[in-house]
Amino acid sequence: MTRPTPAPLAHSTEYDPPAGVMEQVSPLVRRMTAPNAGPFTFKGTCVYIVGRGDVAVIDPGPADEAHIAALAAGLGDERIAHIVVTHTHKDHSPGARLLAERTGARIVGCAPYAPPPGPPSGLDASHDRDYAPQRILGDGERLSGDGFDLVAVATPGHAANHLCFALPQERALFSGDHVMAWSTSVVAPPDGNMTDYMASLAKLRARDEAIFWPGHGGPVTDPQRYMRGLAHHRLQREAAILRRLEAGDETIAAMTPKIYENLDPRLGNAAAFSMLAHLQDLVARGIVASEGAPDIGARYRLV
Repeated sequence: MTRPTPAPLAHSTEYDPPAGVMEQVSPLVRRMTAPNAGPFTFKGTCVYIVGRGDVAVIDPGPADEAHIAALAAGLGDERIAHIVVTHTHKDHSPGARLLAERTGARIVGCAPYAPPPGPPSGLDASHDRDYAPQRILGDGERLSGDGFDLVAVATPGHAANHLCFALPQERALFSGDHVMAWSTSVVAPPDGNMTDYMASLAKLRARDEAIFWPGHGGPVTDPQRYMRGLAHHRLQREAAILRRLEAGDETIAAMTPKIYENLDPRLGNAAAFSMLAHLQDLVARGIVASEGAPDIGARYRLV
């Protein structure tokens, strides 16, 4: 799930794959796009197949029987050694269960969703509560396949359980929803956390992958430069919030339409929760204070 503004320095603007078609995108990687295009998913969820013969399938996508059948048919006689999941949003993980039932493959990857303390938010429903991996991978743990390795990289922020996966043989990274070319990632509390998101960006910037394969849209082909742009974009959003507080706005409801102009109404809730993530980060850093807990309905002021 993504946030409602285009990413800076966007790549692959001509990315327009037909759903259900498996295409070779690198020597070790094939991609199939799920038929779930929308305002949060762009052209659909990108499903990645790594290797030949014994393969890993990364993020099989939604619980769509026809899509999973097309994915299995595209693999023919190849064996799925691992079904790998980056995070448990419903556009990424539910297909893993259907694919496992069809093939007998093991599900590995991120931890199941653990609801944060407190009342549920409107975005908690985006998580797959039925996800049940046979193996949970921690930061730096490795899966080995036929001619490839996948190394888990913990990247909380978009979701607390978010993992990316490095493919050392191609200096590539499957970046899930943490880094995408078509849009910046939604960071929606209570599960999303802006402090964690920025730290995860810095963590990836310290790595040396040459290409990112994201969960939606085409590849990020200059990831270090691109992530600098993402970090700058977040700092610009933070500065806009501080200007609205200085002008006398006190609530997210008052600030959101002034910061997100001409916003698609379908994305209003995501924009408000993205604002909340920034404000919680600012409160934690002592730059902003809130009346009571920093939540969606709180009043905020500069310190």
